Amino acid sequence: MFINNCNLALTRRNWMLAALAPRPRSAIAVFQADVTPPVGSPLFTRPATRIADPLTARGFVLHGAGSPIVVLALDWCETRNDSFDLWRTRIAAAAGSTPDRVLLSCVHQHDAPYTDSGAQRFLDAAGLPLSLCDPAFERSAIDAVAAAIAKSNPREVTHIGTGKARVDDVASNRRYVTSDGQVSFGRTSATRDPAIRAMPEGLVDPWLRTLTFYEGAHALTSLAVYSTHPMSYYGQGEVTCDFPGLARNRLQAERSDTFLIYGSGASGDTMAGKYNDGAPANRSVLAGRMYDAIRAALDATERVPIGRIRFRNAELRMKPRHDPPFAIDAMRAKIAEANAPLRERLNAALGLSWRERLTKGRPIDVPAVNFGSAQLLLLPAEAFVQYQLWAQERGPFVVTLGYGECAPGYIPTRKDVADGYDDHYSWVDLAAAEPAMRGAIRRALG
Repeated sequence: MFINNCNLALTRRNWMLAALAPRPRSAIAVFQADVTPPVGSPLFTRPATRIADPLTARGFVLHGAGSPIVVLALDWCETRNDSFDLWRTRIAAAAGSTPDRVLLSCVHQHDAPYTDSGAQRFLDAAGLPLSLCDPAFERSAIDAVAAAIAKSNPREVTHIGTGKARVDDVASNRRYVTSDGQVSFGRTSATRDPAIRAMPEGLVDPWLRTLTFYEGAHALTSLAVYSTHPMSYYGQGEVTCDFPGLARNRLQAERSDTFLIYGSGASGDTMAGKYNDGAPANRSVLAGRMYDAIRAALDATERVPIGRIRFRNAELRMKPRHDPPFAIDAMRAKIAEANAPLRERLNAALGLSWRERLTKGRPIDVPAVNFGSAQLLLLPAEAFVQYQLWAQERGPFVVTLGYGECAPGYIPTRKDVADGYDDHYSWVDLAAAEPAMRGAIRRALG
């Protein structure tokens, strides 16, 4: 009993000393780098034919919670497997941190680079003149971002602000119910079918959320996040940051004292299809609506003193898909099938890269940063918006970035699978996805 009482007394003493210890000073350093691919580079859709808008990597390094935390929003379509790990490893080294504390999120514009160096190696090993990505250009882009981080200058953070605003007439859900009562997941980012456009929006998160970091009353940087695929029209080889990037750039020009970052939320099943007919003129219309929402959220920001920053990381282990087309031998055969559509051969290489990752036992990180009044969470790949809504139930103000490690592809919920969702662009066991994801979200947010 005496020993137990002594231990209890020591525990209380240590707790009191920890509570009285000065809080580490918080600081933030913002950075930006140009990551625009040259004409001729492979994009997700086709090789680049012209540059409509420059692509940027924008982010910040946050100090005050142990090793630095890096948040990076990349104007690229996706980074996967070895490419994703290379980005985090190099960025962590530049920031003096570790890869698990790098929150790398792609905005997911489709007319932008899409990288998986492991998948490219499978194509090269088969002796095929097929380009999924350009690893040499990717390394140069990483060099540019690392150099920008090395040159960034931290400034003290005294307050954090949260804001949100409704986004009108931008997002709709891929899922809709047809006139004969059948469930369809066929609504895409753009459609001219009046019947589909007349369908209800479906499940969306109507709120754009912002996190803003202050030095006194001065807003140093703001991160805006909204759940939607960021495409107006695409597939012509025109490199673009598309309508969210244009909205961000417009507001940045007006508010030059505050560094603005835009990230896509969990958006696997949300897109502009109900409000977008694919006409080029609609890009500026959607950009205007996004601009209005970001500006309104920033204007509605509530500022409070920043508290102790906590970081938590949960491991996510997902099972591979075993349908016949996703068997390893079938994917190898598809790569070598000369008459197969190009996209099918590239997808097979992506599938093999994913299986290689699983074989090596490399989990997916699901990191979260707790600021007390708000939390920031990063989810992998094309997680459906319901995961973002579930995450919001676990805190007063949860901002969810999507498109972290993009290797899994679409990540539906059990309800979507029960309704018949079975898209080819998913490399995970569909039935097992939801419990794995919800468990990781719960552990990351606490």
